[in-house]
Amino acid sequence: MYRVCLILLAFATRCAIAGFPSVLPTKGEVWPRPQMSVTSNTYMVIRPETFRFTTVGHDCDILKAALKRYIGVIFASYSSVEQLRSQPWRKDGHFRGYLDNVKVNLIAQCEELPHRNMDEHYEIKIDSPDAPTEGTIVSQSVWGILRGLESFSQLLLPSGSAYVLNSTQIMDFPRFSFRGLMLDTARHFLPVSKLKENLDLMAMNKFNVFHWHLVDDQSFPYESAAFPNLSKLGSYSSSHVYSAADVADVVEYARLRGIRVLPEFDTPGHTKSWGPGQPGLLTKCYTNSTPDGTFGPIDPTNDANYKFLQSFFTEVTHRFPDHYVHLGGDEVSFSCWESNPAITQFMAEHNITGNYSKLEEIYVTKLLDIVANLPTKNGYLVWQEVFDNRVEVAKDTVVHVWKNSPTWKQEIDEVTSAGYQTVLSSCWYLNYISYGIDWHKYYECDPQEFNGTAAQQQLVLGGEACMWGEYVDRTNVISRTWPRAAVVAEKLWSAAVHTTDAVAATPRLEEHRCRLLGRGYDVEPLWPSFCPSDL
Repeated sequence: MYRVCLILLAFATRCAIAGFPSVLPTKGEVWPRPQMSVTSNTYMVIRPETFRFTTVGHDCDILKAALKRYIGVIFASYSSVEQLRSQPWRKDGHFRGYLDNVKVNLIAQCEELPHRNMDEHYEIKIDSPDAPTEGTIVSQSVWGILRGLESFSQLLLPSGSAYVLNSTQIMDFPRFSFRGLMLDTARHFLPVSKLKENLDLMAMNKFNVFHWHLVDDQSFPYESAAFPNLSKLGSYSSSHVYSAADVADVVEYARLRGIRVLPEFDTPGHTKSWGPGQPGLLTKCYTNSTPDGTFGPIDPTNDANYKFLQSFFTEVTHRFPDHYVHLGGDEVSFSCWESNPAITQFMAEHNITGNYSKLEEIYVTKLLDIVANLPTKNGYLVWQEVFDNRVEVAKDTVVHVWKNSPTWKQEIDEVTSAGYQTVLSSCWYLNYISYGIDWHKYYECDPQEFNGTAAQQQLVLGGEACMWGEYVDRTNVISRTWPRAAVVAEKLWSAAVHTTDAVAATPRLEEHRCRLLGRGYDVEPLWPSFCPSDL
């Protein structure tokens, strides 16, 4: 502990001695760190009663909702903290004036839906040399405006009944186009309110993909209009389901924050909860040539199953407007297939000898073909096992790397060498927690840190933090996910050269944690510390 304290002291932090917090936060630093930022010691003052945003370019529903939302975000933070109100700002030689209006300049027309290649570049100018005492947020796209509004909100510091912000210029854009966070709603059901709370936090950290792992072995909470028995017989209860209205609500809430909703329906394994509502879908398992009453993965030899899957995914892709759907494909156990005499006969008739991964390949190939040829012409992500088992997939397939065996770096090298795009999650499983400071390992992981060519590096779309739900429900999903996920957010947004030192990031992360806490989110402490909103 003493050695850790000495290291922290080198970066203007203090150990918890004589009543002092372990880490002293920065003030007014943006998280994730912008690509380029210049700040001076002069400052402007914002008064809540006179401040407003003014739209000077294009306008749309997303922008209107965002401006209204951020007025609430900015002026609600710390509003009840008397300690801050008792320390008002005072004019001095650095005071540049009152900033009563920030111009929001959306140059191009709004897009309706966030998408994989959306432009998130933005610029902020507060009292810049070419526009003294003025404030502007400008972007070519509404998605960039959303990111700029978040950064602007983080620049403000409460001071008495007003807010101060330094004269600042920011030019910013994400390093990776895919910056995801996955929640699992099958092991434990998460109410829509918690999903929205998480989406708010994602927006505050500039994530842009919500990977919704909807169903699994344990439960099937997705309510299908075409196959209502799936949730009726496969969910924990009638209260533990997501209706079509719930899905639409989540998708719209995410859209207004520039976040894609990527649904996952993992098959052929992880499908036990599908079985009661769709007889004949799962493989019967045998013991000593007799059915033993248990079921394994989806039966790949039953043609009726593919008709079901086509109808089911037609509905799914109409409810979720994103171009991509996650089709899973991980952890398929072959033991049940091996025990089933009908499967054995099918393999003999098709000259498949001894290799049950070939059976998986047959299933996955048919499923991918179904999804690619739906009316919506979707693309798809698959877990890395689909690639590892040498299934032939389309070249626009995105391979989701999650294992560490032998190493994720070797896996990404092989995936990109084969010409496939990839997303990394291996080092960002947030459900693996430990006592003490455990976020450094997330900050030290870089999706492009492998021995690949420049062309291979370009195939890395980004990464995704995962929060699996075996031990997570509505009571702890926010606190366990955040602020750890914020660390991943910065790794995926900021320049690589700016995210190499976890110790240097420590005081900025402390400020950001206090910021999120001040906005009303119960995010966990990272060390012994104090935030004004603890009061």
